[in-house]
Amino acid sequence: MTHSEKQIVTSGKYVNLSKRRGWEFVERKNISGIVAIVAVTDEGKIVLVEQYRPPMDKRVIELPAGLAGDAAGQESEALVVAARRELLEETGYEAREMIQLAAGASSAGITDEVVTLFRARGLRKTGSGDGDGNEQLTHHEIPLTEVETWLGKQVEAGAAVDMKVYAGLHFAR
Repeated sequence: MTHSEKQIVTSGKYVNLSKRRGWEFVERKNISGIVAIVAVTDEGKIVLVEQYRPPMDKRVIELPAGLAGDAAGQESEALVVAARRELLEETGYEAREMIQLAAGASSAGITDEVVTLFRARGLRKTGSGDGDGNEQLTHHEIPLTEVETWLGKQVEAGAAVDMKVYAGLHFAR
């Protein structure tokens, strides 16, 4: 087996457990990418979502985010299109502009996922942001001047914070 060859150890509905050079890792199936959106309102509030995540067994505070190319007929969905769709789906906001900021590994020791981070500007509320029907989302709009304190209180109350939130704060200011 060469450095780039991989072996699928087992396959589930949404992920493969694969192995390369003896290292096991998870790969998502049937996606073209992952997007996360740093959305800040004109009033200087960052838009966050909260939902229960079974792997963590707790509620997690996150940036609006989702998968690209995971719907039948949309396999080649552009990442910026997915970012716009996910922002509307999860928050009810449309953005005048969507700017790609960065892309990087989400957890390079366990998955090959690369998350592309976008900045949404010119937000306009046009929907309810109830998710895709499989999600139970709570929305938060927190002033950037108060967000670190607010996040700390959420952690004290038992929630987890996705690290992409902290990365997003770097670009939000």
